[in-house]
Amino acid sequence: MTLNVVLVEPEIPQNTGNIVRTCAATGAKLHLVKPLGFSTEDKYLKRAGLDYWHLVKIYYYDSIAELMNRYPDGNFYFSTTKAGKWYTEFKYEKDSFLFFGKETAGLPVDLLKSNWDRCVRIPMVSEARSLNLSNAVAIILYEALRQQKFEGLK
Repeated sequence: MTLNVVLVEPEIPQNTGNIVRTCAATGAKLHLVKPLGFSTEDKYLKRAGLDYWHLVKIYYYDSIAELMNRYPDGNFYFSTTKAGKWYTEFKYEKDSFLFFGKETAGLPVDLLKSNWDRCVRIPMVSEARSLNLSNAVAIILYEALRQQKFEGLK
């Protein structure tokens, strides 16, 4: 069982580095949709990922459409503060793809509208705009892993 974390146009290298470490610890694959807001050689990206880079399978795409076309039968879930349902209200299948948008804007509105039934949110107080990207990934990824009874983890 492998879950897939998809970062669409991530902007902050430290967040992506932290997500690399989370993917390494969980066995999740990481999919990065360009453009990236940093170089993959960025020292902050490398430092945040520590020495876990060799434990993660990372894939790069030029667009969301390229990724979705590569996995036409994929189970896609889209994280957004605009969703009506909490992330805990979904049953995450094995090999699901968990999408997260860039730090300043989230996922594209047209993507959310065309997949509204698969949009998930993390509950928070109304005054808060959003959580840090790496924290949001960890929360939803670990819920999907919990539902899979942490298969393959010790």
